[in-house]
Amino acid sequence: MTDTRSMTARLLGLVQQLGHRGRARLGAPDRGDVPGWVLITLMTAGLVTVLWALAGDQLQTMFTQAMASVTGPR
Repeated sequence: MTDTRSMTARLLGLVQQLGHRGRARLGAPDRGDVPGWVLITLMTAGLVTVLWALAGDQLQTMFTQAMASVTGPR
């Protein structure tokens, strides 16, 4: 779980840095609201992190079985 927290903290830091750089380029001194795409990106990353942490082994098993069942071109 600690690994999940550190990944989330790094992701949030990166998003914050990108936001600061974007505002500096635009010359916008006010912070304003968080753009929708930032929230969607954070929520998606959070969901992927949680799913990976909780079901990583099962997902890997499912993928391995699916790949083993695929046959080549006939």
